[in-house]
Amino acid sequence: MVPDAGGAGAGWSRPGPAGRSRLDSGAVDPRTRLADARLYLCTDAREASGDLAAFLHAVLGNGVDVVQLRDKSLDAAREIELQALVARVAAEHGALWAVNDRADVAGLTGAPAVHMGQDDLSPAQVTALLGEGPALGRSTHAFGEAMAAEADPRVDYFCVGPLWSTPTKPGRPAVGLGLLREVADTKPATPWFAIGGIDDVTRDDDAGPTRLDQVLEAGARRVVVVRAITRAADPGAAAAALRRRLDEA
Repeated sequence: MVPDAGGAGAGWSRPGPAGRSRLDSGAVDPRTRLADARLYLCTDAREASGDLAAFLHAVLGNGVDVVQLRDKSLDAAREIELQALVARVAAEHGALWAVNDRADVAGLTGAPAVHMGQDDLSPAQVTALLGEGPALGRSTHAFGEAMAAEADPRVDYFCVGPLWSTPTKPGRPAVGLGLLREVADTKPATPWFAIGGIDDVTRDDDAGPTRLDQVLEAGARRVVVVRAITRAADPGAAAAALRRRLDEA
């Protein structure tokens, strides 16, 4: 069992590969970890509160499978410093961590995964720089982009969104649930995640389906969230609640 990290989800236990302890599970190929992943979190560095380590322990101990430090305010030196912290905490919880956008930072930190947008380096360029070791993620915002990611053997996972407008992606138009259904109908072999504005996740029978309910109904089984956890009063409990709902689907 995961040590009590606080919150309502304390006691959640991440399934581990046979024959490996939790502390050793970071050595598992990241593509294997992605195949089992359901809950992916993007977080800023939490510099204002200064609680990044405690926050990561709480959420990774309560069901988050993948964590990405995404903070455009960081310079390269500070990001490298903080990625080392992310790596240490993720290893303790048998979770996967990913670097956003920066292939140079991913290479210098030995990141097991790196994520690129449509306007960032191409999969071929990332592979030329980093080799085939790190798992490569790709953002997609249209059906053709999603299918291109699915067809590219260098892409190990892709995200579809943003489903709703979100302040974490200013200026990026929402793609809506229709695109999610189109992608789900193709039954991609590559792990894929719904992303963007999935922040209304609490269940209230009188309020109708939550955004998470709608995402699951549209056919997604993996999600990327930001504010649903980072802005929660109890991030560990929020992560546990999200994970329970995803496991029920």
